[in-house]
Amino acid sequence: MAKYNYDKKALKGLTPFPFLGEVGTRVKNIEAAPATVPQSVFNPNILAKRLHPAVQHCIIAKVVDHGDAKSFTLVPNAAKGTTEMAFFRASQYVSVSLNIDGRPISKPYTIRSNPKDALGTENTSYTLTIKTVNPGFASPWILANWKEGDEVDISGPLGDFYYNSIKDAKNVIALAGGSGITPFYSMAAAIVDGVEDFNLTILYGSRTADGILLKDEIEELAAKSNGKVKVVHVLSNEEKAGFEHGFLTAELIKKYAPEGDYSVFMCGPKAMYAFGEAECKKLGLPKRRYRAEMSGDYMNVVNNEDYPKDQIGKQYKLTVLIHGKKQEIACKADESLIWALEAAGIKAPTHCRSGECGWCHSRLISGKVYVPADADGRRMGDKKFGWIHPCASFPLSDIELEVFPITE
Repeated sequence: MAKYNYDKKALKGLTPFPFLGEVGTRVKNIEAAPATVPQSVFNPNILAKRLHPAVQHCIIAKVVDHGDAKSFTLVPNAAKGTTEMAFFRASQYVSVSLNIDGRPISKPYTIRSNPKDALGTENTSYTLTIKTVNPGFASPWILANWKEGDEVDISGPLGDFYYNSIKDAKNVIALAGGSGITPFYSMAAAIVDGVEDFNLTILYGSRTADGILLKDEIEELAAKSNGKVKVVHVLSNEEKAGFEHGFLTAELIKKYAPEGDYSVFMCGPKAMYAFGEAECKKLGLPKRRYRAEMSGDYMNVVNNEDYPKDQIGKQYKLTVLIHGKKQEIACKADESLIWALEAAGIKAPTHCRSGECGWCHSRLISGKVYVPADADGRRMGDKKFGWIHPCASFPLSDIELEVFPITE
């Protein structure tokens, strides 16, 4: 067997002298170069910044009134440095930055539009459809104040409530309630334009036929989908020809579900999730086959069975360490710590407001909090070492909290 596995003949004519001349060439090039440090940005970093911007500066280009809801089309505010909207997966959300009477607030709203509207570098846009929530604080203010030409700052796309072919079945049954239609509208639009590829049946619950949000628009998408998108309207407060009557029950899901495997997605008021999960269990669906979108602020915590009822009406002192400074503010037992921070004019990091995303991740130095089991998105290490999500934590005593703001 030969000692070497290459042909040595090609190397016999080579000498080191031609290579020695390269040293002088290199020295000349270095001396001729400017004294400044070279600047370079890797393409993956450029792409990451486009897909996950810390903030998107927008202008409201169009407002459509739906009665108790409005749709707002947002376009890039080039004057402030945003030249395109970041691409998103159908049904993701953005966190909208608001300042209401001196209170800095961030609220999550689903991007209702087609992901295709954000593609490209020109004429990109998002559409947010926001409905009045009672009791509510941000949504009534937005509907009363936002108008065409206003400037709005939002986050990049967030959330994982989107179709995933690895874990979701090819057929999806969507349970929508009220403004919970918005993520499924985005999914339907994406299916029609070929951005997504799955079959979507929407069981859309409303009180009355006249109160169906985006009825004509969602039905128009279904008509264009070649059967891949179907919409079934379910009315709870009236019986009417052409509509189902009642609630989004296991029987109704079974009636419209395809043969074989399917997934169930839910989006609507928080009470709907507990009901919907129980109905999915009746159908024998494995846990991996049903999931719900976050529900925003955790309301009516005192109604939870395990909430200590002796806390109702109590108020505590919250000592906050943020930006290297300590502040003492009041906090009510039945309101989340993030509400107390915002009420005091403290801008704390938050996005989902449901205990899920971890953006408000803070260190509990002292005190006790109540964390609802269905909103406890903390990791095991967080629980062990005293970290909480203030958006889903309610004081049971005086609290000392260290908050870590995100710098942009």
